[in-house]
Amino acid sequence: MKQFQFWCGLVCGVVVTFAASHITSLPAALAEGETKSSTATNSKDSPMLYELRTYYTPEGKLDALNARFRNHTMTLFEKHGMKNIMYWTPVDKPNTLIYVIAHKDKAAADASWKSFREDPEWKKVAEETQRDGKLVDKVESVYMNLTDYSPVP
Repeated sequence: MKQFQFWCGLVCGVVVTFAASHITSLPAALAEGETKSSTATNSKDSPMLYELRTYYTPEGKLDALNARFRNHTMTLFEKHGMKNIMYWTPVDKPNTLIYVIAHKDKAAADASWKSFREDPEWKKVAEETQRDGKLVDKVESVYMNLTDYSPVP
């Protein structure tokens, strides 16, 4: 039951964040002369590819990993074309960070990750933040597409 509640909460969080990001951009889109139908067409013609990532940290390293994301990683993701959607720390899974980012498509995701890993700024941040030991033991990644019946536009 706890695992079911966890996944339901995760999905709800992604849906709410995605919807909120589109609602806040609607006035700007309308100001630029876009119509509701053209916005809907654009989102269906170029759906986002979502990536669910789970990081497992060594004991006592979650705070340092959160600080690295808060202070550096999220900005670097955006710099390399990855859209930050939402970040979580599960209540019943200590030493775990779960987040969702979005890409244009799989090719864009691959290119973004490649440029991110090669970025000198990222290399410097990674080295500095791991001076007292590694921050991540294991990473899991799942790419996801919205279904046609998803309540998110």
